[in-house]
Amino acid sequence: MGRDGAEWARHWQYPELPGLDLLRAHYVRHTFPRHAHDGYVIAAVTGGIEEVGLPGGTERAGPGSVVLINPEVPHTARAGVPEGWAYATLYPARDLVAEVAADVTSLRGTPGFTAPLVPDAEGARLITEVHRAAEQGNALAADSLLRIAVARMLRRHGGPLPGRPVPAAGTGIAERARAVLEDRLADPPSLEQLAGQLGTSPFALLRAFRDRYGMPPHTWLTDARVRRARLLLAAGTAPAEAAVAVGFTDQPHLNRHFTRIVGVPPGAYRRERADSRPAPGDPGPTRR
Repeated sequence: MGRDGAEWARHWQYPELPGLDLLRAHYVRHTFPRHAHDGYVIAAVTGGIEEVGLPGGTERAGPGSVVLINPEVPHTARAGVPEGWAYATLYPARDLVAEVAADVTSLRGTPGFTAPLVPDAEGARLITEVHRAAEQGNALAADSLLRIAVARMLRRHGGPLPGRPVPAAGTGIAERARAVLEDRLADPPSLEQLAGQLGTSPFALLRAFRDRYGMPPHTWLTDARVRRARLLLAAGTAPAEAAVAVGFTDQPHLNRHFTRIVGVPPGAYRRERADSRPAPGDPGPTRR
């Protein structure tokens, strides 16, 4: 997606900021299907309107607002106005957020965000400044601004992630189904086969899985395959090989789902990470 067109995006890592992915983009027609992240989402909308579909409803985020999504929360995203939306997003890993929370807050348990959308022009500015500093290769500024931005969000909008609710009747079945799908990512059973293996009916399994993970098993499986493909691509695996390894029928199949969920094609994703990998013999950056 080149900047000479209506849509463009860059999804990358800055070697001096381990544990962080960065995405800066302008989307018009692109729609993110329901998916979730291993880590956190901290996104500053800089233009247009983004509509974020969350378990509690749809939020409309405009310039000067920050979208905050906790790990494993299923969500969608799309343009809320014809001109689309532009944003700068930080995807910090769990341990990075936990490290900042331990330094600057008194939060107990796993830190999280208590609101999915907040008006915070200064916070949004800090997030875009992290991107600018990283793009300029200014490691000191990028790391400092990242910690300041995350600390601001935690101090103003942070709280402990809610404890696990009392398991519903189908929770155990859903978790066992997920374990089977994770183990058979490239060769999953049919819904009927999976339900039979778990001693339940297909519709009961569908209901239990959706209640537990916010999406049906086939949607979760596609998301899980894309997550695994991201790890392979970041390690240097060619897209065609990654597609087969995670269970997609071919590279175009991977391209379609990967681009919808991640926001950039797998080839571009791999190239950006190849540029950020340390040279042979170089241990790479470390956090202090």
